[in-house]
Amino acid sequence: MPGQRLFPGVTSRDCCSSKGCDQMSRMSPDVPLLNAYKQDFFLKRFPQTLLGGPRLRLGFRAPPYVYVNQIILFLMPWVWGGVGTLLYEFAVLEDYYTAALSGGLMLFTAFVIQLTAVYARSQSTTVQRILASDILAEEDEHEFSSCTGAETIKFLIPGKKYMANTIFHSVLAGVVCALGTWYLLPYRVTLLCGNLGGATLLFVFGWVTVCIGEYSLIVNTATETATFQTQDTYELTPLMRPLYIVFFVSVDLAHRFMIHVPALEQVNQILHILFIFLPFLWALGTLPPPDALFLWAMEQVLEFGLGGSPMSTHLRLLAMFIISAGVAVTSYFIPSPVCVVLFMTGLGFLLSLNLSEMGFIFKHHVTRHRARTKPKALPSGSRTQFTWKECGFYITMLALALVESSVLHHFAEFSHMSKSSSQTIVGYMLMILLALLWILREIQTVYIFGVFRNPFYPKDVQTVTVFLKKQAKLMKIGVARRILLTLVSPLAMIAFLSLDSSLQRPPSVAVSIGFTRAFRMVGIVRDRLVQFVSKLQFALTVLLASWTEKKQRRKSAATLCVLNTVFSPFVLVFVVFSTLLSSPLLPLFTLPVFLVGFPRPIQSWPGAVGTAASVCADTVYYHQLVPGLTVALQSAMAAGSLGLLLPGSHYLGRFQDRLLWIMILERGYTYCSVSIKGLELQETSCHTAEAGRVDEVFEGAFVQEESTRGCSLNEHFGNILTPCTVLPVKLYSDARNVLSGIIDSHENLKEFKDDLAKVLVWLLIQYCSRKPSGQENVHKTENKRKAPLLIPSTSRPSPQPQGPEDTDSSESDNWCDENIFDDEPTSKKGKEGNGQLKVLPGTNFPLPGSAELWKVGDLSRDKVPDDTLYKSVVLGYPAADKGKQDMVSIPLVDLSCSPSHAVSLPEEWRSNCLPEARIKEMSSIFPEDWYQFVLRHLECFHSEEKPSNVLEEIAKDKVLKDSYVHVAMTCYFSLFGIDNMTPSPSHILKVYSGVLPWSTAFDWLMEKPELFQLALKAFRYTLKLMIDKASLGPIDNFKELTSCLEEYENDWYIGLVSDGKWKEAVLQEKPYLFSLGYDPNMGVYTGRVLTLGELLIQLGKLNAEAVRGQWANLSWELLYATNDDEERYSMQAHPLLLRNLTVQAADPPLGYPIYSSKPLHIHLF
Repeated sequence: MPGQRLFPGVTSRDCCSSKGCDQMSRMSPDVPLLNAYKQDFFLKRFPQTLLGGPRLRLGFRAPPYVYVNQIILFLMPWVWGGVGTLLYEFAVLEDYYTAALSGGLMLFTAFVIQLTAVYARSQSTTVQRILASDILAEEDEHEFSSCTGAETIKFLIPGKKYMANTIFHSVLAGVVCALGTWYLLPYRVTLLCGNLGGATLLFVFGWVTVCIGEYSLIVNTATETATFQTQDTYELTPLMRPLYIVFFVSVDLAHRFMIHVPALEQVNQILHILFIFLPFLWALGTLPPPDALFLWAMEQVLEFGLGGSPMSTHLRLLAMFIISAGVAVTSYFIPSPVCVVLFMTGLGFLLSLNLSEMGFIFKHHVTRHRARTKPKALPSGSRTQFTWKECGFYITMLALALVESSVLHHFAEFSHMSKSSSQTIVGYMLMILLALLWILREIQTVYIFGVFRNPFYPKDVQTVTVFLKKQAKLMKIGVARRILLTLVSPLAMIAFLSLDSSLQRPPSVAVSIGFTRAFRMVGIVRDRLVQFVSKLQFALTVLLASWTEKKQRRKSAATLCVLNTVFSPFVLVFVVFSTLLSSPLLPLFTLPVFLVGFPRPIQSWPGAVGTAASVCADTVYYHQLVPGLTVALQSAMAAGSLGLLLPGSHYLGRFQDRLLWIMILERGYTYCSVSIKGLELQETSCHTAEAGRVDEVFEGAFVQEESTRGCSLNEHFGNILTPCTVLPVKLYSDARNVLSGIIDSHENLKEFKDDLAKVLVWLLIQYCSRKPSGQENVHKTENKRKAPLLIPSTSRPSPQPQGPEDTDSSESDNWCDENIFDDEPTSKKGKEGNGQLKVLPGTNFPLPGSAELWKVGDLSRDKVPDDTLYKSVVLGYPAADKGKQDMVSIPLVDLSCSPSHAVSLPEEWRSNCLPEARIKEMSSIFPEDWYQFVLRHLECFHSEEKPSNVLEEIAKDKVLKDSYVHVAMTCYFSLFGIDNMTPSPSHILKVYSGVLPWSTAFDWLMEKPELFQLALKAFRYTLKLMIDKASLGPIDNFKELTSCLEEYENDWYIGLVSDGKWKEAVLQEKPYLFSLGYDPNMGVYTGRVLTLGELLIQLGKLNAEAVRGQWANLSWELLYATNDDEERYSMQAHPLLLRNLTVQAADPPLGYPIYSSKPLHIHLF
């Protein structure tokens, strides 16, 4: 549509940028609900929506014929319908011939209109738009040449994208006009109304409704307020209004052919009155679009008509609906009552199981058995613990259900419902059982009714061990509840249904659909009652918060409160109406202005669950914790700690800076399907304000003094979040420490240099001792084929500038300490071929600071793509002298003993590149005693000789030692640059990030990627060692040092958050991770440590109707009003509604969770 601007994916995220949120935190709550641009845009769009497409209010001056043409096109159906009506009133034609004539004329007109649009689009005339200062005018303005010009036609009739729709919509337009003519015949309308005045009103406004539907179908489709899909790919929107017209007419047709049905006549009269209000219902967005209507209707019929449950995917919903309907239809044609009971009992039990998941796992095991090989891993969300024991349980329960139903039906004495009847007794027992289950469930949660604190729940929940110890008694109660719910309840309900007297009667629809209508009505009443209470609580929270919360109080708050009080009966009618339709209660702009949203599926969004998320660096932490969270949810759901598990329920989990949004998608016998979303960890003002309130709510529930007695009240009862329980989950805790006094200590930095040599030696020996046995022989064979045996150090010249302009002295200052305060520890850009630019291999670089970020593309890949990582470049290296260099070449001499080959360095590493003076300096710095200690304690030899003798022989090999001195100390000097001085903190941060200073050995090291990675790892290990020594105390001997380094190697990942290996370490659940950073705001160096452990996630239940209502407003505000202003009122933090978090948790593109799982099937067996 002209003027439409819809960028929902970017919009929502921009609204929570730190800048936007900081602005909102300082703003008054009286910000405009729509800015000036959007107000003008909305005032033009809404009349167009109300009238079905005519654009009678434009942002520019248009010729009069533009408006006249639209009015003519709008009234065309009425003209043809009027012709048919006159012919019928003058008794020229019968009513059905009249309808056929009007429909035929409209069909011809529709084809003419569509063919005209096709012709206009085929014209290649270019129309220059008029320049204007108003943005909206620039988007909308057109230059019209004539009444029938191509530009005029394209403006009036945009046309269809597909030729099939051109034909189908034209045919449908003829059908709608024919049915509308028949539906609004004056004689027929007068019979229904009983008076001429009412019939006149119905006739006039009824034809307005038909014209609106026809215009949107064949001329120009208006943007609907009830928008479900973000993109109308298949042009379903034009079908919305005509389909409702056809539905209303179909009831009238049924009444015509079924005369003696009083109820149908009353319904027809009511629908005739509602027919003239259809334009307002369409404009207010109360009636759903076709796709949402189809999914919602299937869910409602499946749940309340066929006894099923909403499903986790649309495909599962369609399949279950078809199967359940087939079962109901089949049972109607079974003549024997006993067979009906057995058929319905058996299939009802089977359909309540998660058959698709069970079948998938069974197929997986069969494939593995046939292949006799290790199978591929099951997809995320699948459960591999499905055992034959569980299968045996289901078979046993099925057999018991069949035997019980057949025996009770055959031998029990049937009678009408009375106190003495068998069914009445079973009914009372069932009521007692359900009440007992309800009590046992409430005992498991921290709050009873969400108001009173449970005296049986642990008062102070701080650690996992303490919580599990205190919860032991509650778990025993949970086991008893699980037995009653899984074993006793199904058999009790089958007994109640099997004793129903209706089963003795001939087959009926009531029996086929739900055995007894009363039993089915109980489920409907319970569902609608729960919805009504939740909607009413949500409405009261919005109303009261608009006045009691000072930061949310607008100037219009008092007026809105008074209006809601005065018109409270109408507000209550809206609540009841939305409850009956099972549609969200929509608070316009999240203000106490309530509308009835259109009915939609329980998931609220059209896309498949878990297919989209705003992936970033923090997504990996949610990937890691979700498997453990699923196991914890399994125990909590089975015990009843999460309350009543209904599809559409929402839960919020909190741990440190992580927020988890859990939604129940599907519920069946011994299983539950959920979706888990992870919200962003960015600490913006809006996010922090609501997350802080979440912490307050959980702290008030789970942190209490042991001496506290009695049942305290929930101080945050008005909040949409009600605490439930805590879940022990294996996940990472995040600690960030300031390293001031450690990394800048001269004594620590001096020890750092000494320790670096030792760590280098240790890593080199460990690397060589673990290399494949044949690797050294391969290197040796390859090198023997090459000549000469002496490899000169100058075979690869040092970097040289190509011209005098490349040796600008300004570039040599890149390594000053001032650059450390930049966003990236990188150098200036230059030309790659001039010798001044070096891109370091295999290195990724973070933003220096406590919160380092990735530039992440697709997290599903094993490695982060190179083009998304920061590449550091080193500029300003001095030019190398081409003259004679004082270098020494190391001859490739054989080792003194054969066992030394097991720990020998690769021969390509042994080439020399340092002057003789540096070689002499190496020997004095090399830690020979440490070298001997490490070799003598290797555990990699399995020979006939004693390992100690072999290691002693290796340790005495002078040639081996000289090679280690050369390689280790060359790496050592490469890490410190030309001046072998005590490093500064900025130097440590740069080298830690992989940015090495220039030295004579720089090229030598860069040519050996594996050696470079080892040197970088040694540097990082040494830094961690320095921090540990400063924090925990010095290391006294070599054994302690070895133990410390082995711990780093096995249990730690020490690197950068932006490294691809950081993500791999998190997913592999390394016990500890460490990263160094710099906080430019505070001017301090920071260390970030992730520690893996079993920790407690606090979990609370959200008001489902509050979530659905806010999501409905988000959809309306972004998709219809296109209110993408980052400072809009509905995005500001709200401590009671958790408005900002709720918007984040919406499905993309309107929301932006950084993690979204596919449906996870949790078995509660």
